[in-house]
Amino acid sequence: MHTMSQSLDYAKRLIAVPSVTPATGGVFDALEAMLEPLGFAVHRFRRGDGPEGSDEAPVENLFAIRKGPEGSKHFAFAGHLDVVPPGDSWTFDPFEPTEHGDLLYGRGAVDMKSAIACMVAACADIPQEAGTISFIITGDEEGPALHGTRALIDYMAADGIRPDLCLVGEPTSVNRLGDMMKIGRRGSVNIWLSVEGTQGHVAYPHLADNPIPKLVAMLAELDALVLDEGTDWFQPSNLEITDLEVGNRAHNVIPAVAKARISIRFNDCHSGASLSEKIGAIAEKHGGTALPIISGEPFLTAPGAFSQMLSDAIEAETGIAPEQSTTGGTSDARFLRNVCPVIEFGLCNATMHKRDEAVAIADLDALARIYRSAALGALALDTTQEGSDA
Repeated sequence: MHTMSQSLDYAKRLIAVPSVTPATGGVFDALEAMLEPLGFAVHRFRRGDGPEGSDEAPVENLFAIRKGPEGSKHFAFAGHLDVVPPGDSWTFDPFEPTEHGDLLYGRGAVDMKSAIACMVAACADIPQEAGTISFIITGDEEGPALHGTRALIDYMAADGIRPDLCLVGEPTSVNRLGDMMKIGRRGSVNIWLSVEGTQGHVAYPHLADNPIPKLVAMLAELDALVLDEGTDWFQPSNLEITDLEVGNRAHNVIPAVAKARISIRFNDCHSGASLSEKIGAIAEKHGGTALPIISGEPFLTAPGAFSQMLSDAIEAETGIAPEQSTTGGTSDARFLRNVCPVIEFGLCNATMHKRDEAVAIADLDALARIYRSAALGALALDTTQEGSDA
């Protein structure tokens, strides 16, 4: 039997509170109760006033700060307390954190309540004299992300608060703790395509205008696009067709409209606007329209003192130098990069969003020690040369 560590205790407290996105209430109470005894001033607020289940549903956010000496550096931890729905057929109750063997099971054990627990545990061993530390925590990362981290950034700006460096605790490790960290992310744009025609009887096609062949031709051209070959730090951009809709239940009717949706994950060869314009021109050529929604632009925290310091802290604990990567999906780092240089590092991601999500218990204390070293290192860094490249 192992002795329960502080990071394990904190992780179990957070997992035990259901917080399916958008998270509010109890899980923030739990985090506040952990932070206040460590000297953090905790500020909580809600954004969004729509009905439950809508994109405008209320979201809770938390900003906590422990100020260091006047003029000291400011290092921020960031993350989210909301989780995806657990689904069915778990071995253990997803909201009753369960130790079984060497693992801790529960929704959020990986993504990313345990990382936040490790951040808090790390701060217990960081003297206030080392500098200012803050927590930027939202309840809306797994959802629309409209009233979460962006609202926190607005809150900080209104108070004149600007961290020098930020670490997001997303689960970036792949095969073992420490093998990968994220120094950037590709951008993301979803585009809704539509082609209108004229409804009619299939036996009288000359009296109708079938939109489906036009949409098929449009999608074929889009699918054949080679957007780029990748760059030094980014993999090639990719365009994927994610939905196709006609909704025609009648076998003898030519439909009036055909629709599709594409998703593009793109590197720094492009912007959301340039891709939207390109896709719009192709849609127009085939008689259709394109409605884009850009959820993030590509960014890179250029390798430098910050990334090297974090890499050294990881290697000192795990014995391996992490790969500095920009792969994977988006995270709230896409918003925080507008505030200060940001890097993501956290637990192994193999079970995130899956049934029986679980974390290796030994990784919790190891991650807390890495976070402690990273915070102390960041507070001692000369950040004048650090920056983010769009």
